[in-house]
Amino acid sequence: MKKNNQLLVLTHLSQLLDYITGIGGFIVPLIIWLTNRDKIEGMDEQGKSILNFRISMFLYLILCIPMILFFGLGLLGFVAIGIFYFIFPIMNAIKVNNNQEPNYPFSIEFIK
Repeated sequence: MKKNNQLLVLTHLSQLLDYITGIGGFIVPLIIWLTNRDKIEGMDEQGKSILNFRISMFLYLILCIPMILFFGLGLLGFVAIGIFYFIFPIMNAIKVNNNQEPNYPFSIEFIK
C-alpha cells in the first residue's frame, strides 16, 4: 500500500459536492473508497468513517422532519446538520493533510 494524503484530503472534501449536486457528496466518496481502499494507506478506515458520517447525518435529517411538525425544533436541527455537513469535512481534510487522525462526531457506526 502506498501513502497518498492528497487523495484522502480529496475524499473528505468531496462531501461538499452536496452543495452543488445534491447527492454527489455521498456518491463520490463512496466510489473513491471502493476503488482505493486496498491501494491507499488509511483509505479503508477514513472511507468508512466518511460514509458512516453521511448515513448518520441523513438519518438525523429524517428525524428533524417530524420535529418540525411537533415542536418547530426541526428547523434548528436542519441548520445544525447543515453546519456539520460543511465544517467537519473541511476540518478533517486539514487534519489528514497534517497527518492527524480525522474524527466525525455524532456518527453511528454502520460500516465496520
